[in-house]
Amino acid sequence: MAVCLAFLLLSAALVPLTLPLGWDEIVYASRFGPFGPGVPFSAPRTRGVPLLLFPVASWSGSTVLLRIWMAALAAGALYLGFCPWLRVVRRPAAVWVGAGTYASLWAVLFYANSAMPNHYAAMGTCGAVGCFLRSRYVGVAAGVAVVTLMRPNDGAALAVPLVLAASIVPLWRGWGRIAAVAAGAAAGAVPWIVEAYIRFGGVAQRLAEASDIQGRMRPVLSLDDHFTALDGPLLCRPCTSDGIDSPVILWWILLPVLAALGLRTMRRPAPLRLAVAVALAAALPYLFLVPYAAPRFLFPSYALLALPAAVGLLALTDRARTSRLLATVLAVVIVGHVVVQVLLAHTHAGIQQQARSDWPLIAEVLADHGVRAPCTIRGNSLAIPLAYTAGCGSEAMTAPGLPDAVVLRRTQPPSWAKDWPVWQVPGTYNPDWAVAVRP
Repeated sequence: MAVCLAFLLLSAALVPLTLPLGWDEIVYASRFGPFGPGVPFSAPRTRGVPLLLFPVASWSGSTVLLRIWMAALAAGALYLGFCPWLRVVRRPAAVWVGAGTYASLWAVLFYANSAMPNHYAAMGTCGAVGCFLRSRYVGVAAGVAVVTLMRPNDGAALAVPLVLAASIVPLWRGWGRIAAVAAGAAAGAVPWIVEAYIRFGGVAQRLAEASDIQGRMRPVLSLDDHFTALDGPLLCRPCTSDGIDSPVILWWILLPVLAALGLRTMRRPAPLRLAVAVALAAALPYLFLVPYAAPRFLFPSYALLALPAAVGLLALTDRARTSRLLATVLAVVIVGHVVVQVLLAHTHAGIQQQARSDWPLIAEVLADHGVRAPCTIRGNSLAIPLAYTAGCGSEAMTAPGLPDAVVLRRTQPPSWAKDWPVWQVPGTYNPDWAVAVRP
């Protein structure tokens, strides 16, 4: 509970509660009247995050209040996700060290008060595996349901190794575990399946459309992209213009080393081996099927790997009591890790605060030139949040008919708008914004 409270306070200190909603957050929050009108809800998105927002967004349009609510939910989820492991790991201190390790990552801190699904998918995964090991079938079903409701692909990556473990490994073999996983997966998938038939013409059609939107899921090596995204940006799509910050790579080096040490030092490593297996299953689709990267994609893997890594870290700490050199190295590494992660969280919060402040400036230029609701906007970048901020609807650049305006960044108007008057947007954080307004 102390770790969860520290996570809550640190994230609130690093990420302003006044930070405007981001693109994905706008999509989820605009399901509710106070944050309306609703923006397009595409095939890859699920109803899990709107369900989390409902207690506040259904009656208040306050971004600050919404972020306070989400921060409290994030801390509660952190507690529920790691709590089942207190009776699994022989050294309970490893559980709160693992929770603190996961919660110290800059991306986890940044998204703590955000309306995004990844942290809840991670905590559902962590909690489900812990309950699986303790034969707590209700907890298994609830965890799998939460993950599937938030991100169906993460739900599948969790369910498959758990079912295999319950079918093959004698220690966990039993129909109770299999039934719990199946019930949770079914409960979490029902809303997605029903919506697939109502809005997209069926499950296959929705999967195909979701794949197209995500750049066509296919065998691809995205490992370099994830290396690049370790220090940002929030969405590395594409990653060609970004580099790799060497101090942050230390996290990817130390995590498997500490996890391997933790497995080696455990007398009964089977529970932690299952955690590692599920962590790998959760990461593989993002590393080898998704053609882009984001730090938040690997939250479930980080949460599970943090547990054996914590066991390994505590083993090193025990040895450091008799070695001043090892104690010094450990202290430098831990302090360095925390400092780097805190600085990155603060930096990205500042970047997003400034970048999202461009949207009202663009909306003001649009309004000055007669683009007011009801209106439609297209753009080569950020069309949905820009249209939402301006009180307009958004359209794809290839939609039939003509919009009221086109928002452009570092490009010329399309052929059908080449004769429209173009105005530059002054004073923006990201330069070269312009709007072309239909005469």
